[in-house]
Amino acid sequence: MFNVQDKRFEIAHKEALIGVVLVLINFAIWFGFAYGLGSDDPLQYKYVLGFPAWFFYSCIAGTIFMIVSIWVAMKLFFKDISLEEEDEHK
Repeated sequence: MFNVQDKRFEIAHKEALIGVVLVLINFAIWFGFAYGLGSDDPLQYKYVLGFPAWFFYSCIAGTIFMIVSIWVAMKLFFKDISLEEEDEHK
């Protein structure tokens, strides 16, 4: 049914790998800032725009960074392809 050499699968695998890398980057940013800047004593928190620094950088700035990163990845690496199977008997 599907040709092993089908370009659609090659493109899909590359795009899936890019997606996994973006997820890992997102997790690393979130985890690093949430647990790297957080402390057990809320009196020692530093604040950015009224939010604890760990929360601002992991949840707000990290989300904005990831939205921009995903947009850039979509523009640079993802292709618009037809998902219709090409008829080889034409």
